Amino acid sequence: MLHKTRGIVFKATDYGESSVIVQIFTEKFGLQSYIINGAKKPKAKIGRNMLQPLHLLDLVVYHKNTGSVQRIAELKNSPVLQSIPYDVIKSCIAIFLNEVLYKSIKQQSAEENIFDFVFSAIEWLDHQTGNVANFHLLFLSRLTRYLGFYPDRALIDHADYFDLKNGTFSKYKPDTVMYLSPPHTQNFSRLLKSSFENMDQLKLSNDERRYLIQKLMEYYALHIEGFGNIRSGDVLEEVLS
Repeated sequence: MLHKTRGIVFKATDYGESSVIVQIFTEKFGLQSYIINGAKKPKAKIGRNMLQPLHLLDLVVYHKNTGSVQRIAELKNSPVLQSIPYDVIKSCIAIFLNEVLYKSIKQQSAEENIFDFVFSAIEWLDHQTGNVANFHLLFLSRLTRYLGFYPDRALIDHADYFDLKNGTFSKYKPDTVMYLSPPHTQNFSRLLKSSFENMDQLKLSNDERRYLIQKLMEYYALHIEGFGNIRSGDVLEEVLS
Protein backbone atom coordinates (compact mmCIF):
# COMPACT_ATOMS: atom_id res chain seq x y z
CA MET A 1 0.00 0.00 0.00
CA LEU A 2 1.19 3.52 -0.80
CA HIS A 3 1.44 6.16 1.91
CA LYS A 4 2.27 9.87 1.86
CA THR A 5 4.55 11.11 4.63
CA ARG A 6 7.13 13.74 5.40
CA GLY A 7 10.67 12.65 6.18
CA ILE A 8 14.10 13.73 7.40
CA VAL A 9 17.24 12.11 5.98
CA PHE A 10 19.48 10.57 8.63
CA LYS A 11 21.98 8.40 6.74
CA ALA A 12 22.61 7.18 3.20
CA THR A 13 24.88 4.20 2.53
CA ASP A 14 26.10 3.04 -0.86
CA TYR A 15 24.72 -0.35 -1.87
CA GLY A 16 26.08 -2.19 -4.87
CA GLU A 17 27.29 -0.30 -7.91
CA SER A 18 24.54 2.29 -8.24
CA SER A 19 22.06 1.99 -5.37
CA VAL A 20 21.87 3.38 -1.85
CA ILE A 21 20.10 2.41 1.34
CA VAL A 22 18.86 5.51 3.11
CA GLN A 23 17.59 5.73 6.64
CA ILE A 24 14.82 8.29 6.90
CA PHE A 25 12.99 9.47 10.00
CA THR A 26 9.41 9.57 8.76
CA GLU A 27 6.40 11.30 10.26
CA LYS A 28 4.12 8.25 9.91
CA PHE A 29 6.42 5.32 10.51
CA GLY A 30 9.36 6.53 12.57
CA LEU A 31 12.85 5.53 11.46
CA GLN A 32 12.78 3.40 8.31
CA SER A 33 15.33 2.05 5.83
CA TYR A 34 14.65 2.43 2.09
CA ILE A 35 16.55 1.08 -0.89
CA ILE A 36 16.81 3.42 -3.87
CA ASN A 37 18.01 1.70 -7.01
CA GLY A 38 20.16 3.71 -9.40
CA ALA A 39 20.55 6.69 -7.06
CA LYS A 40 24.22 7.10 -8.03
CA LYS A 41 23.54 7.22 -11.76
CA PRO A 42 23.94 10.65 -13.46
CA LYS A 43 20.27 10.96 -14.49
CA ALA A 44 18.71 9.26 -11.47
CA LYS A 45 15.14 10.28 -10.63
CA ILE A 46 16.12 10.23 -6.96
CA GLY A 47 19.76 11.32 -6.85
CA ARG A 48 22.36 10.92 -4.09
CA ASN A 49 22.49 14.71 -3.68
CA MET A 50 18.83 14.70 -2.55
CA LEU A 51 19.74 12.49 0.41
CA GLN A 52 22.12 14.69 2.39
CA PRO A 53 21.98 14.72 6.23
CA LEU A 54 18.84 16.40 7.62
CA HIS A 55 17.40 17.24 4.20
CA LEU A 56 13.62 17.54 4.45
CA LEU A 57 11.40 15.38 2.27
CA ASP A 58 7.93 14.74 0.94
CA LEU A 59 7.57 11.03 0.26
CA VAL A 60 5.24 8.48 -1.23
CA VAL A 61 6.35 5.09 0.11
CA TYR A 62 5.44 1.45 0.09
CA HIS A 63 5.18 0.23 3.68
CA LYS A 64 5.08 -3.24 5.18
CA ASN A 65 5.02 -3.87 8.93
CA THR A 66 7.91 -6.29 8.74
CA GLY A 67 10.82 -4.11 9.84
CA SER A 68 12.56 -4.88 6.55
CA VAL A 69 13.98 -2.50 3.95
CA GLN A 70 11.16 -0.54 2.32
CA ARG A 71 10.80 1.11 -1.09
CA ILE A 72 10.03 4.66 -2.23
CA ALA A 73 7.63 5.50 -5.04
CA GLU A 74 8.21 9.27 -5.04
CA LEU A 75 10.61 11.61 -3.24
CA LYS A 76 11.22 15.33 -3.37
CA ASN A 77 13.10 17.78 -1.16
CA SER A 78 10.42 19.92 0.47
CA PRO A 79 11.14 22.53 1.54
CA VAL A 80 14.44 22.76 -0.32
CA LEU A 81 17.13 23.94 2.13
CA GLN A 82 18.44 27.35 1.06
CA SER A 83 21.40 27.98 3.37
CA ILE A 84 22.35 24.90 5.43
CA PRO A 85 24.15 23.08 2.56
CA TYR A 86 26.20 26.18 1.67
CA ASP A 87 26.94 27.81 5.04
CA VAL A 88 29.98 26.23 6.74
CA ILE A 89 28.75 26.79 10.29
CA LYS A 90 25.20 25.66 9.59
CA SER A 91 26.32 22.59 7.66
CA CYS A 92 28.67 21.54 10.48
CA ILE A 93 25.86 22.02 13.01
CA ALA A 94 23.57 19.90 10.81
CA ILE A 95 26.14 17.09 10.50
CA PHE A 96 26.69 17.10 14.26
CA LEU A 97 22.97 17.09 15.11
CA ASN A 98 22.35 14.43 12.47
CA GLU A 99 24.82 12.11 14.19
CA VAL A 100 23.18 12.73 17.57
CA LEU A 101 19.70 12.14 16.17
CA TYR A 102 20.79 8.95 14.40
CA LYS A 103 22.04 7.55 17.70
CA SER A 104 19.04 8.78 19.68
CA ILE A 105 15.99 7.91 17.57
CA LYS A 106 15.62 4.22 16.85
CA GLN A 107 11.87 3.57 16.90
CA GLN A 108 10.24 2.04 13.83
CA SER A 109 6.91 3.61 14.77
CA ALA A 110 5.33 7.05 14.62
CA GLU A 111 7.00 9.66 16.84
CA GLU A 112 5.13 12.70 15.60
CA ASN A 113 6.07 15.05 18.47
CA ILE A 114 9.77 14.42 17.97
CA PHE A 115 9.34 14.63 14.20
CA ASP A 116 7.54 17.97 14.34
CA PHE A 117 10.18 19.43 16.66
CA VAL A 118 13.13 18.32 14.51
CA PHE A 119 11.50 19.27 11.20
CA SER A 120 10.55 22.75 12.45
CA ALA A 121 13.96 23.35 14.06
CA ILE A 122 15.78 22.50 10.80
CA GLU A 123 13.51 24.88 8.89
CA TRP A 124 14.17 27.60 11.48
CA LEU A 125 17.95 27.15 11.26
CA ASP A 126 17.84 27.28 7.46
CA HIS A 127 16.05 30.65 7.53
CA GLN A 128 18.31 32.39 10.04
CA THR A 129 20.67 35.16 8.98
CA GLY A 130 22.09 36.01 12.41
CA ASN A 131 24.39 34.26 14.86
CA VAL A 132 23.52 30.57 15.26
CA ALA A 133 26.48 29.51 17.43
CA ASN A 134 24.16 28.46 20.28
CA PHE A 135 21.60 26.65 18.12
CA HIS A 136 22.91 23.12 18.70
CA LEU A 137 23.04 23.67 22.47
CA LEU A 138 19.43 24.77 22.57
CA PHE A 139 18.34 22.04 20.15
CA LEU A 140 19.95 19.30 22.24
CA SER A 141 18.54 20.57 25.52
CA ARG A 142 15.04 20.78 23.98
CA LEU A 143 15.33 17.35 22.35
CA THR A 144 15.71 15.70 25.77
CA ARG A 145 12.07 16.58 26.46
CA TYR A 146 10.95 14.32 23.62
CA LEU A 147 13.46 11.58 24.42
CA GLY A 148 12.26 11.29 28.02
CA PHE A 149 15.08 12.76 30.10
CA TYR A 150 14.41 16.49 30.17
CA PRO A 151 15.98 18.03 33.31
CA ASP A 152 13.83 18.44 36.41
CA ARG A 153 13.68 22.22 36.78
CA ALA A 154 12.17 22.34 40.30
CA LEU A 155 15.29 23.93 41.83
CA ILE A 156 16.67 25.56 38.70
CA ASP A 157 16.73 29.07 40.19
CA HIS A 158 18.43 28.06 43.44
CA ALA A 159 20.92 25.38 42.40
CA ASP A 160 24.70 25.33 42.31
CA TYR A 161 24.89 21.86 40.79
CA PHE A 162 23.24 19.80 38.09
CA ASP A 163 23.31 16.01 38.52
CA LEU A 164 23.77 14.51 35.04
CA LYS A 165 22.88 11.00 36.14
CA ASN A 166 19.56 11.91 37.77
CA GLY A 167 18.76 14.98 35.69
CA THR A 168 18.17 17.20 38.70
CA PHE A 169 19.33 20.60 39.94
CA SER A 170 20.59 20.73 43.51
CA LYS A 171 22.01 23.12 46.09
CA TYR A 172 24.50 20.46 47.13
CA LYS A 173 27.22 18.55 45.30
CA PRO A 174 25.84 15.18 44.09
CA ASP A 175 27.31 11.87 45.24
CA THR A 176 28.64 11.23 41.74
CA VAL A 177 31.40 12.55 39.49
CA MET A 178 28.90 13.34 36.73
CA TYR A 179 27.67 16.85 37.45
CA LEU A 180 27.87 20.53 36.56
CA SER A 181 29.15 23.05 39.08
CA PRO A 182 29.23 26.89 39.11
CA PRO A 183 29.34 28.77 36.80
CA HIS A 184 28.40 26.02 34.35
CA THR A 185 25.20 25.18 36.23
CA GLN A 186 23.97 28.74 35.88
CA ASN A 187 24.83 28.81 32.17
CA PHE A 188 22.98 25.54 31.67
CA SER A 189 19.92 26.90 33.48
CA ARG A 190 20.00 29.98 31.25
CA LEU A 191 20.15 27.69 28.24
CA LEU A 192 17.07 25.78 29.41
CA LYS A 193 15.18 29.06 29.78
CA SER A 194 16.15 30.29 26.32
CA SER A 195 14.27 29.95 23.04
CA PHE A 196 15.44 29.83 19.43
CA GLU A 197 14.14 33.36 19.00
CA ASN A 198 16.30 34.85 21.76
CA MET A 199 19.28 32.48 21.78
CA ASP A 200 21.61 35.24 20.55
CA GLN A 201 21.13 36.90 23.96
CA LEU A 202 22.78 33.90 25.61
CA LYS A 203 26.37 35.10 25.84
CA LEU A 204 28.78 32.17 26.08
CA SER A 205 32.50 32.02 25.45
CA ASN A 206 33.80 29.42 23.01
CA ASP A 207 35.33 27.51 25.92
CA GLU A 208 32.03 27.50 27.81
CA ARG A 209 30.09 26.44 24.73
CA ARG A 210 32.57 23.60 24.19
CA TYR A 211 32.29 22.53 27.84
CA LEU A 212 28.49 22.49 27.79
CA ILE A 213 28.42 20.41 24.62
CA GLN A 214 30.78 17.87 26.17
CA LYS A 215 28.57 17.63 29.24
CA LEU A 216 25.40 17.38 27.17
CA MET A 217 26.95 14.48 25.28
CA GLU A 218 27.76 12.82 28.61
CA TYR A 219 24.15 13.42 29.65
CA TYR A 220 22.88 11.77 26.47
CA ALA A 221 25.25 8.83 26.89
CA LEU A 222 23.99 8.28 30.44
CA HIS A 223 20.38 8.12 29.31
CA ILE A 224 20.53 6.46 25.88
CA GLU A 225 21.82 2.90 25.72
CA GLY A 226 24.64 2.45 23.23
CA PHE A 227 24.94 6.17 22.49
CA GLY A 228 28.75 6.13 22.37
CA ASN A 229 30.92 8.97 21.09
CA ILE A 230 29.97 11.66 18.59
CA ARG A 231 32.79 11.92 16.07
CA SER A 232 31.61 15.12 14.35
CA GLY A 233 31.78 17.13 17.58
CA ASP A 234 35.47 17.95 17.15
CA VAL A 235 34.90 19.42 13.70
CA LEU A 236 32.06 21.57 14.98
CA GLU A 237 34.14 22.84 17.89
CA GLU A 238 36.92 23.84 15.50
CA VAL A 239 34.52 25.68 13.18
CA LEU A 240 32.88 27.58 16.05
CA SER A 241 36.14 28.50 17.81
